Amino acid sequence: MSEVVLTDLSEGVLTITLNRPEVLNAYNMTLHHALLAALEAADADDAVRAVILTGAGRGFCAGMDLSGGGETFNNKSHQSIDEHRDGGGELTLRLFDMRKPVIAAINGPATGVGLTMTLACDVRLGVAKAKMGFVFAQRGIAPDACSSWFAPRIVGIEQALKWFMSGRVFNGQEAFDKGLVSELLAPEELLPRARALAREFTASTSAVSVAIARRLLWRMQGAAHPRDAFALESKALWYVGGAPDSREGVLSFLEKRAPQFTMRVSRDFPDFL
Repeated sequence: MSEVVLTDLSEGVLTITLNRPEVLNAYNMTLHHALLAALEAADADDAVRAVILTGAGRGFCAGMDLSGGGETFNNKSHQSIDEHRDGGGELTLRLFDMRKPVIAAINGPATGVGLTMTLACDVRLGVAKAKMGFVFAQRGIAPDACSSWFAPRIVGIEQALKWFMSGRVFNGQEAFDKGLVSELLAPEELLPRARALAREFTASTSAVSVAIARRLLWRMQGAAHPRDAFALESKALWYVGGAPDSREGVLSFLEKRAPQFTMRVSRDFPDFL
C-alpha cells in the first residue's frame, strides 16, 4: 500500500503531499496521523526551514472521507460530549504551533477539513478553477478545525458567515477576491511559486528569528491590548539581543556580506513562546 503522505526535502524546503489521489486526497484517520507525524518531524528537524502542504493528483483534499456512510461523524458510541476532540482541530493546532513557515499550495478541490486545515497555514496559494467550500451546513454538521477562530480573522466575520452558513462551493477566483488565498497561479506555476516564496522566508534569515516572528504574529491575533504585544516582544528582543544570530545579522550588514546564522530552532527557540 502506498504512503498516504509523501515528503520531499530540497534546499531546506519540505514538501508534504497528501497522497490519496484516487479519492481526491479525502481525509481519514490514517491520513490524519500521518500528517501530524510529518509536521512533528519537520518541526524537530533543523534542516527543514519551511514547509509546503499540497495534494497529489488533481485535488488538494476533498474533505472527510464519507465512505463510512451516515455514521461517518457519529462518535457517540465511544466518546462523551466532553471527551470528543475534533481531528481537524488537532491538525490545525499543530500547524498553529509550528516554528517553521507553512505554505498551502491548493492545487485542486479543497472542501470541509480540506479547506479548514489550510487556515492555520501562513500563506495560501491557489489555482483559479479549484473548487473550495466550507460545506458543513450542507452535510448537517458543525464547522471543524478551529475554523470559527481562523476564518473570521482571515476574511472578516461577514464573509466567513456567508460561506459557512450557505455551505456554498466557490472557485479559486472568488477565494482570491475575498482574501482567502493571496495569489492565483496556473497549475504548473503553483509549486514553483510556493518554493520561491519559501526561499524568500529562508534564504537570508535567521531560523530562530523567523520562528519568533511567526509565533508572535499568530499569538497576538487573540491579544486584548497592544500592551500584550509590547510585553512579549520586549522579552523576545531581550532574549535575542547579544545572541550569535543578532551579532551576525549586524556584522554581516556592516560588512556588506551574506549572513551566516548558526542558531537552531531545536536548541535555541525561547521557551516563553
